[in-house]
Amino acid sequence: MAERSTERNLDGTTTEYFDVPPAEEAYRELVRVLFEDHWSAIDFGPCLQGAVFELRFASKPRVGYLDGYLTIGPDEPGAWHFHLCVGAHKGTKARPTPPELARWRQCARAAFYCDRDAEGRSRSWGLRLWNGRNEQMMTVFFPNPWLDQERMKPVKEPDWSRLALWMDLRARFAGVPAEPAPVDDPRRPRMCG
Repeated sequence: MAERSTERNLDGTTTEYFDVPPAEEAYRELVRVLFEDHWSAIDFGPCLQGAVFELRFASKPRVGYLDGYLTIGPDEPGAWHFHLCVGAHKGTKARPTPPELARWRQCARAAFYCDRDAEGRSRSWGLRLWNGRNEQMMTVFFPNPWLDQERMKPVKEPDWSRLALWMDLRARFAGVPAEPAPVDDPRRPRMCG
């Protein structure tokens, strides 16, 4: 069963975390499953105070692995891509990576999360990864019952079936069984802090 924690945010909202047990194999498989099997359902990118990047692939990306790094991007020369350190990173014989730097770069924590507005209504679901210095590496945004996926606009009635992917992967990687959909509240959650 995943470790659960709740963080109170400065704007009165809360974030509940469900940690994935820390293991290179689990992190590598989780990211592979996301980008090979569910790439069309997710948005991803850095999500820091003051900057949120919501990126999405237009076609199935290629996922490679070398020296602790997953490389994910379109399978076309010169296309943009990203690298994510989830495993042991050694560098090359000519330029070995110092162990302290390797620990800093490597994913040290992954957790599924649910953000709630100040009244406690669930408003977004995702996954976050942090490096060895507790700096956020990436956020994955899962389908949101309160948003029209095509237009990314709020909807009047939530589609709770959109939580299936988040619940399935959270059960598989964090050991948290799927829960019933939240009780319908006629009031939509506040989507921004």
